[in-house]
Amino acid sequence: MRSRNYRLFFTGQIVSLIGTWMESLAMSWLVYRLTGSAVLLGTVAFSSQIPMFCVTPFAGVVTDRIDHRRLLIATQTVAMILAGILAVLTITGTIHVWHIIVLSVLVGINGAFDTPARQAFVPALVERREDLGNAIALNSTMFNIARLIGPAVAGVTISLVGEGGCFAINTLSFVFVIWALAKMDTPAHRAPAEKKNPLRDLREGAAYAWSLHPIRVLLGLIALASLASGAYSVLLPVYAADVYHGGKAHGPQILGLMFGSVGVGALVSATMLARRASVVGLGKWIVISSSCFGLGLILFGLARSEWLGIPLLALVGFGAMLHMGSTNTLLQTFVEDRMRGRVMAFYVMAFIGTMPIGSLVSGAASHAFGPTVVLLVAGLITLLGSYGFYRSLPEFRRVLRPIYEDKGILPSQASAQ
Repeated sequence: MRSRNYRLFFTGQIVSLIGTWMESLAMSWLVYRLTGSAVLLGTVAFSSQIPMFCVTPFAGVVTDRIDHRRLLIATQTVAMILAGILAVLTITGTIHVWHIIVLSVLVGINGAFDTPARQAFVPALVERREDLGNAIALNSTMFNIARLIGPAVAGVTISLVGEGGCFAINTLSFVFVIWALAKMDTPAHRAPAEKKNPLRDLREGAAYAWSLHPIRVLLGLIALASLASGAYSVLLPVYAADVYHGGKAHGPQILGLMFGSVGVGALVSATMLARRASVVGLGKWIVISSSCFGLGLILFGLARSEWLGIPLLALVGFGAMLHMGSTNTLLQTFVEDRMRGRVMAFYVMAFIGTMPIGSLVSGAASHAFGPTVVLLVAGLITLLGSYGFYRSLPEFRRVLRPIYEDKGILPSQASAQ
């Protein structure tokens, strides 16, 4: 927080993210209220997330070529316009599911450029290199403070004024982040000296990511866990309304508590990451966190009461956030600066881009086999992936050790984990 630019970034983003989480909960509830269909819940989630899988690699090339701050101002402005359209359609009562699907696709395309740019922008905001790990961890803390506050406020807002109120608040929240970006004084972006073909840039980034064992295994496990994450996130409205018998009257409040519980667990893990002074030990914590996430999915899937299920979601949030934050921190600290945008685009593709597949399959599978079976399978897949990562740890540490020693992040006798 000693860095002015990072303070501005943190302030603007936390307000905007609260609005985004309000919109996320309200959109899920709106779709389920209008249709009562888990399949359409999965379809809408798929629509917003699949562009991350398809567009993000090319967005990473763009991110490495142009000024991050200007790109973010543009993407946040587009996001504000799309949120405003959603708010107007909902408040006027003219909203239909196809509107939501089209807007979700546009939000996903915009997010495919916004997310890697935001990830790559963080290192330019901190004045001292040794603060970078804490800055990344504070990003996770900020994300989860918003995830804790946003859904709780959304549950009350839906009950009082309907889903349109959440969308309107989200529209206004983008003003803060655009203002913060405009007030920053960041170094001029240095474009690559050689203007390569974008496809060549993409191949170069993919070859770099594939050549390093730590990147391969980190992205592989985050993709597997995110596939499972798509399962539970799309099924929460089903649990709130049907499994926990909240119906349309009490469902929004139960759903808000469920999202809030995930946020509590995630906030605990994000705080743990923010307090860390070194990357040493993060490999071990990735194994622990992904195992907690998988086990939490299984236990939540088996819970028949909200009094048991809602607290178990804190374990899910704890594991998911610690896994995501540890992976992000490791990647940001050892990748080459010239490759950062492209590698972080692959991270976003693995983290967010695989969720739509999980969402779409889970919505259909829940209709056929029930939500409990879907969550049990998702949890088991995550546990198997965690075990595979555990088996790869010796090679993971062997490759990372000289990189961290060369960067001065670790003394030569330390062991990077």
